[in-house]
Amino acid sequence: MLTRTKQWTVDDYHRMIAAGILTASDRVELLDGQIIEMNPHLPPHAATTQRAFRYLDRLLEPIAYVRMQLPITLSPKSEPEPDIAVVRIDPNEYGDRHPGPEEFFLIIEVADSTLLSDRQQKALINAKADIPDYWILDVNTRQILVFRDPAENGHRHQATFAANTTLAPVAFPDVAIPLNQLFSPSEAA
Repeated sequence: MLTRTKQWTVDDYHRMIAAGILTASDRVELLDGQIIEMNPHLPPHAATTQRAFRYLDRLLEPIAYVRMQLPITLSPKSEPEPDIAVVRIDPNEYGDRHPGPEEFFLIIEVADSTLLSDRQQKALINAKADIPDYWILDVNTRQILVFRDPAENGHRHQATFAANTTLAPVAFPDVAIPLNQLFSPSEAA
């Protein structure tokens, strides 16, 4: 007998949350129809996420919202909670829905133990959702992996940058970001 896996939708996922089947203590996200347990945040991950959020929030305040570890809806079967999502300003502050793919400028994951899944599974999900700019901040190597030009089978352009370089998001080519500002100072090499 063949074992089959149930593919959940965002609507199914929301019903499980509303019914109390899934709670905040479960620390899960919906990725490509599967409910995935999220890893706990070790101090380097937490510190880098906080620092990157604060820096980008101040830098982009007049032109975008910066969300930290909040749900986004990428497809009918994916509702991840990326470490950082830079999204269009919404007059309702997304009080009636989570941001969708057409509202994303930049998605950032912070990786320590999650680099492989961020680089493979999440990168592909972001590409399929047509996310134009996906970055992974690797706290172990102090490098930024950048994925751009999305296609159905992945991003066509991938590059790795050292933290001592400057990079502009696709959506904001005039906004130069010194990448070392995104990492926690305690991770200095």
